[in-house]
Amino acid sequence: MNPVAAALIAGLATVLVGMTAAAIRTKQLDKAAVVDVAWGAGFVLIALVTGVVATLVDHGTPWRRWLVVALVAIWGLRLAWHIRSRAVGEHGGQEDPRYAEMLGGSPSEVGMRTVVRRVFVVQGAVQWFIALPVMIGAVLSVEWWPVVVAGVVVWAIGLFFEAVGDRQLAAYKREPKQTRPPVMDRGLWRYTRHPNYFGDACIWWGLWLAAGLGSGWVAGLATVLSPVAMTFFVYQVTGVKLLERTMMQRPGYPAYATRTSIFVPLPPKRSHRDGS
Repeated sequence: MNPVAAALIAGLATVLVGMTAAAIRTKQLDKAAVVDVAWGAGFVLIALVTGVVATLVDHGTPWRRWLVVALVAIWGLRLAWHIRSRAVGEHGGQEDPRYAEMLGGSPSEVGMRTVVRRVFVVQGAVQWFIALPVMIGAVLSVEWWPVVVAGVVVWAIGLFFEAVGDRQLAAYKREPKQTRPPVMDRGLWRYTRHPNYFGDACIWWGLWLAAGLGSGWVAGLATVLSPVAMTFFVYQVTGVKLLERTMMQRPGYPAYATRTSIFVPLPPKRSHRDGS
């Protein structure tokens, strides 16, 4: 079998197994947000499985293959661990508001068929598509090593924004509600309303550089829509835009939104009261 085809089929099988397991857990917990845990962990499994496949068929550049596996594992496992408590423990035992709005209720209310069709099938397909650079890069040789280095740098910037942004928000939530500001607008959150989502996009542009474009222009062009899809997904579908609709109902958030960039980090705008 062609090595690229073998990697793609192995990745697809991994997605099917991961999303099936997550759907079973969703039915047990009555929370579609379980898919958020499967999201990060699933990419780790895809990278690992395709890395093993590439090793077995003896194709690709070993050092880059396992470098990419390590990058995906650091990101994916950190993300899965971070959101686990949010997916199964927050919101007073209720469904995550983002998924409740998307589905029109909890899994038990709308039925698992609806949840599987609208959440797991969609996210599984997107997960496989986004992972294309990782899967294909596992069985291809490095053509431009400086591009691989650039990809690691972009990945590191993304991990910084995502991990630090998450830690800053967690610290804010631990403060007493009576004394903390109504809106988190400190640290990275002063420059972007969603540093974690911005970091997520950067991570996958970095992985595309390292695993896709680093394999040559053909592989780069063939996989460039993968980071585009990730950016669109976290911004337009389950991330920024969906969360913004909920957050705009909170006191102080509209004012915060007028002075703070929605996605790309930028200096905050000065209000008229500040003399602008």
